[in-house]
Amino acid sequence: MIKKFLCVTLLLPILLSCQSTWEKNERGVIIHLSPDDEQLARKVRLEVLNDQVIRVSATPASTFSTDTSMVVDPVGSPATSWQVTEEEGQLVLATSRLRAVADLKTGEVKFTDPDGNLLLKEARGGGKSFTAMSVDGTPGYHIHQVFDSMEDEAFYGLGQHQADEFNYKGKNETLFQYNTKVSIPFFVSNKNYGILWDNYSLTKFGDIRDYDQLSQFKLYDLKGEEGGLTANYYVNSDTNKVFVSRVENTIDYENLETVANFPADFPFYNSTIVWEGDLQAKESGVHRFLLYYAGYTKIWIDGELMADRWRTAWNPSVAKFNVRMEAGRHHHIRLEWQPDGGVSYIGLKALSPVDREEQNRLSLYSEMGDQIDYYFIGGESMDDVIKGYRSVSGKAQVMPKWAMGFWQSRERYKTQDELVGALKEFRRRQIPIDNIVLDWSYWPQDAWGSHEFDAARFPDPKGMVDQVHDLNAQIMISVWPKFYHTTEHYKEFDEKGWMYQRAVKDSIRDWIGKGYIGSFYDAYSAGARELFWKQMEEHLYSKGFDAWWMDASEPDILSNASMEYRKALMNPTVLGPSTKYFNTYSLVNAMAIYNGQRAVNNDTRVFLLTRSGFCGLQRYGAVTWSGDIGTCWEDYKAQISAGLNHSMSGNPYWTMDIGGFCVQRRFERAREGSEDMNEWRELNARWTQFGAFVPLFRTHGQYPFREVYNIAPESHPAYQTIVYYDKLRYRLMPYIYAMTGWVYLNDYTLMRPMVMDFGQDPAVLDMGDQYMFGPSLLVAPVYEYKARSRTVYFPKGTGWYDFYTGAYVEGGQYKTVDAPYERMPLFVKAGSIIPVGPEIQYTSEKPDAPVTLYVYGGADATFALYEDEGTNYNYEKGKYSQIPITYDEASHTLVVGAREGSFDGMPEKRTFHIVWIHPDRKTGFDAHPAPHKTVAYDGKGLTIKL
Repeated sequence: MIKKFLCVTLLLPILLSCQSTWEKNERGVIIHLSPDDEQLARKVRLEVLNDQVIRVSATPASTFSTDTSMVVDPVGSPATSWQVTEEEGQLVLATSRLRAVADLKTGEVKFTDPDGNLLLKEARGGGKSFTAMSVDGTPGYHIHQVFDSMEDEAFYGLGQHQADEFNYKGKNETLFQYNTKVSIPFFVSNKNYGILWDNYSLTKFGDIRDYDQLSQFKLYDLKGEEGGLTANYYVNSDTNKVFVSRVENTIDYENLETVANFPADFPFYNSTIVWEGDLQAKESGVHRFLLYYAGYTKIWIDGELMADRWRTAWNPSVAKFNVRMEAGRHHHIRLEWQPDGGVSYIGLKALSPVDREEQNRLSLYSEMGDQIDYYFIGGESMDDVIKGYRSVSGKAQVMPKWAMGFWQSRERYKTQDELVGALKEFRRRQIPIDNIVLDWSYWPQDAWGSHEFDAARFPDPKGMVDQVHDLNAQIMISVWPKFYHTTEHYKEFDEKGWMYQRAVKDSIRDWIGKGYIGSFYDAYSAGARELFWKQMEEHLYSKGFDAWWMDASEPDILSNASMEYRKALMNPTVLGPSTKYFNTYSLVNAMAIYNGQRAVNNDTRVFLLTRSGFCGLQRYGAVTWSGDIGTCWEDYKAQISAGLNHSMSGNPYWTMDIGGFCVQRRFERAREGSEDMNEWRELNARWTQFGAFVPLFRTHGQYPFREVYNIAPESHPAYQTIVYYDKLRYRLMPYIYAMTGWVYLNDYTLMRPMVMDFGQDPAVLDMGDQYMFGPSLLVAPVYEYKARSRTVYFPKGTGWYDFYTGAYVEGGQYKTVDAPYERMPLFVKAGSIIPVGPEIQYTSEKPDAPVTLYVYGGADATFALYEDEGTNYNYEKGKYSQIPITYDEASHTLVVGAREGSFDGMPEKRTFHIVWIHPDRKTGFDAHPAPHKTVAYDGKGLTIKL
């Protein structure tokens, strides 16, 4: 049906300019526009996916793209009713929960709730622009969409980044995949909506300009002469021994190409480089700086320390800072840099000021796409928005129960005896553990990608796996999408045209031994994915490995390559140019494993750990980890906000290398009694305290070895607190595993920024260093060396209990709390029920043991105790149980409701111990309280008066 609406006027020119056409189809509407500029949209389409999700598409072409989404499946009729009406030159597309209003003249779209309250609107005129481009003969567009954003709005998500930013309102982030950087183009607003930006290329949130070189400023050296900064290159960190001094107007040594501009033959080991002079801006305002660094880096502007960072030489990170500058005024700058090893990376760039209103708009730009495609997801809460996101991008599974226990890893167990020996030592010391990891290089040195084991070091890999299983644990193995060109597996891919060729043609050698040539397979090919799994099944799954570590899934074909060369190394994909699909390799790689394993064994849950991620990854049983972060306090702190934003990006499962992967040399060389040893132990202790309260609990890293008994002796407080939190994690397993059930049933999020549960309290909008773990536990990590207290904010509207002591704290206040070495601040929300189990050594031990219900009064409380068979997919068929538990504050009554559902092997009877904590009944977990009451439960409802 096509309808034409003409303005009522006697003036023909006005008549023609106001003409618009729209049509209705089975999914929504298409608006036909007549723009004066070819860079504007000619068609805008609104489609209903369900009652809380509306897709908006726009194109400057005459037709829409027919490509299917890699993230969203829009096929079929929407599972909801909707209506469309025309009102005063606007189309109103309405579901029971959401309204999209489109201007018939400009295509501008705004979204409201059913009552007409504004949630979001596109910028005036629609905010859409397109610039035609092509790659390798494939046409496309640079695409840009701008929205107006309310002053008090906040944005969360976008994946996991390392600049320790939490609320992205008014900030800039470039979305691309890199070791330690996971880019997911989905975010949630505190106004209870989300945007899924359905594009796979490099994307920018915020300012679409590239950070520019320092040459944008007038630069002055230490002599006051214009032209650049003084750059002094010192040998052996001796500031009296200058290798070379020169004037530089850029600091751009960020990749393998630009490092060629360093002084020839400069000896990087034990060196120091200092850039110093003055900057003079062309305009006044806030300048936004991006520092790209590896090694030890400090920068001051006008005497103020802006950043003090460390990263290992081969794996740079970024720091961001803002400086308000005055046009014409000299601002002094000093950048001190000590490369950490051989050739290292450093860069400093900036963005000139933009108008504050413009900076605070919501802007999304992508390098290549066929059209603008985004999904507006409305909700009644942030949880509801994420539920809507997963309704179109895929549900997350219930993780195998053993996956929620403790994971021990190191880079690397070099023999099977080392691996099994470490596991046996955990069992001997009675330290709980469920999983041990075999990292890379178990293969012969020259056979990466063969999936074969080096027989000298791993003479009986299946026997090794069997030993691990006999010790009541599981084993995960590292599998890369990388193949040396001499291996038979490479040749199998290559003969089908399923290997990226550029790395082999350019003879790129990796860092192993003499260096070997290889490349990555094209995971965008369905046939290649099937072959990848077939090779894994034949060589690894047949030996009984339980889980898969999908490393380097960015894909990291060559570390520290320029962006353009990275694209060349994975070009073309079977779907088209890598520029177009740059960010999605981890998604299709995970698909290969998930679909492959479920096809051969649908009785065992798939578990993947992947270093990169994208929208929809959650549907493949995948956990993302934050990559090869550094052993330093700033990297530790950055993981808190990184993990929170990843959780708000729709995938509830995230983890990190507790202690950091890349190790500072001072820690490698630390000796007993030294300050470096003291700091190393405290860093690991504090990081483990935090790590026990993220979705997946795992330690990993380079030497020194990360087993607790290698970190510190048994009598040391570091050892004692690491073991304490390991045991606490296991005692909380009924609480934690219940949440994995809620993830599947309710689209729940385990690691929760304070804004998710207390968004009406403005104090939490920028709070990225404390969070809720589940509905009840407030986690406040300690991330400063030698800190023995920290400030915690207790949101208003509820009371709080100290987990360890039971002391009561009123909400609505900041409070400095004790944080002794052995304990991290941990609090419980009033009106909570926390089920706690006995001490166990692995998650499947004592399945019918008594459960202690810690009931925290002061408000009503509810909890649903989820249980299932732990390792299979029978929960998808309804084989699980939930026990609803409620507490009524007015009557001090606890109700353990009738069990709902059942599963094979379910304990029919249970014993519940009840510990009741109240403002006038203070008792804490560490006090080992005696139960207030004990009841026998047989599946029928119980009412207990406390």
